[in-house]
Amino acid sequence: MNVWVAAGLIAVVAVAVVVKRLIGEPLNARDLFGPPLVLTGLGLWALWEVPDLGGTDLAWVAGGSLLGVGLGVVRGMTIHLFEKEGVLWQRYTGRTFAVMAGSALITIGFGALAGRLGMDPQARPVQLSIGVGFLGEALAVGGRGLMSGVPFAPERRR
Repeated sequence: MNVWVAAGLIAVVAVAVVVKRLIGEPLNARDLFGPPLVLTGLGLWALWEVPDLGGTDLAWVAGGSLLGVGLGVVRGMTIHLFEKEGVLWQRYTGRTFAVMAGSALITIGFGALAGRLGMDPQARPVQLSIGVGFLGEALAVGGRGLMSGVPFAPERRR
């Protein structure tokens, strides 16, 4: 897949998720976990396509993935969960965007350090970085939702 096409698709998915969550949306499992799993899968596929990855590259990928999940969990703790029409809803807050900005700076710094210390630039797929961050967020929000006792929203009809 062309790098620019992939980047465009990732940007569209990420922006759509953020806009929906800024407005507020019913919380259901497919919308919560679908985009992060798709982006993470695309990132792993892109990583699989990189020739000659070494152990150092994979260690940086693992460290960056753990960092991304952790930052996503922190972001997920800032999301406002509330009951509306008998089901759970979510909405991003100002704190969510502050954590996003801080996470972006930390992730950029981590990537720069990895590059300076010899990590193959192709071993840092953007899809994987965004996907694991959204996955950490989904884990935090999903856990908080389950603990709330309010039912998740049903899947939308097609």
